[in-house]
Amino acid sequence: MKTRILGTQGLEASALGMGCMNLSFGTGKAVDINEGIKVIRSAYKKGITFFDTAEAYGPFTNEELVGESLKPFRKEVVIATKFGMISDTGINSKPEHIRKVVEASLKRLQTDYIDLLYQHRVDPNVPIEDVAGTIKDLIQEGKVKYFGLSEAGAETIQRAHEIQPVSAVQNQYSIWTREPEVKVLPLCDALGIGFVPWGPIGTGFLTGKITPDTKFDSDTDLRAAFPRFTSEAIRANMPVVELLTKIANRNNATPVQIALAWLLAQKPFIVPIPGMDKIEYLDDNIKSAAVELSIKDLQEIEEGLAKITFQGARLNGGLLGLSEE
Repeated sequence: MKTRILGTQGLEASALGMGCMNLSFGTGKAVDINEGIKVIRSAYKKGITFFDTAEAYGPFTNEELVGESLKPFRKEVVIATKFGMISDTGINSKPEHIRKVVEASLKRLQTDYIDLLYQHRVDPNVPIEDVAGTIKDLIQEGKVKYFGLSEAGAETIQRAHEIQPVSAVQNQYSIWTREPEVKVLPLCDALGIGFVPWGPIGTGFLTGKITPDTKFDSDTDLRAAFPRFTSEAIRANMPVVELLTKIANRNNATPVQIALAWLLAQKPFIVPIPGMDKIEYLDDNIKSAAVELSIKDLQEIEEGLAKITFQGARLNGGLLGLSEE
């Protein structure tokens, strides 16, 4: 597995990371903890060194799973986690709350430092300068190594970066969610900030395994409330799967591998973190790092996407309201 550098501070990560959330939460029932450990450790053995979690996933159980799974090789991996999306009062990035969350996350992750700490969602009630200043202090104390922002807009990123260098921005980005290309990606390029796309395979849609008949359990699957995952929207958006399948067949690859290879081809500072809750998904996704899309492939994808108007918002109204993108 090749590596990439996130940010000017030199955070090195495998070119493809692992989103650990859906082992515990978000796209169906949580897996058995022993199975989760097996999947995460298999990812490490196959070359992935960048693992993403958050206190909000579960909540808390995903950090516990990641901590237990990576304990035997803690020094060889990069663990990213997040604060600020959940509290007794909802979104909360008050400095004292950040410190409280960091102490709890360190215990759940069974470590004495967090490699990459993201603000999970921007808190409109706390100046981003106060957030960045708190992370700067935590870095000086050795509890955190690098600072990140999630679902932040360009202005927030710029302001935060002036206080403490931002190493990575984690926003939703894929072939069918390209909002970051307008302002955030150009800013990251200009400032030397890494970019970590979440949902890089369209929260599962770009696998080609979701059909208009697919049902999502509203008790365990967030997609049940996403407008882009209604039967009508799925049917309308199928041309993107057909496009990926066409390119995949020409490259002896799968639609997932093309979707991830497309992201990797956009910028050298992009490290996607697909969610992988089965070992067979690991094998499929990891191969994307070796797929080299030709200029013809990339042009054909752009031309094909220009003919598609995606139906349905990328998230439900509540989650979109927490995003600056």
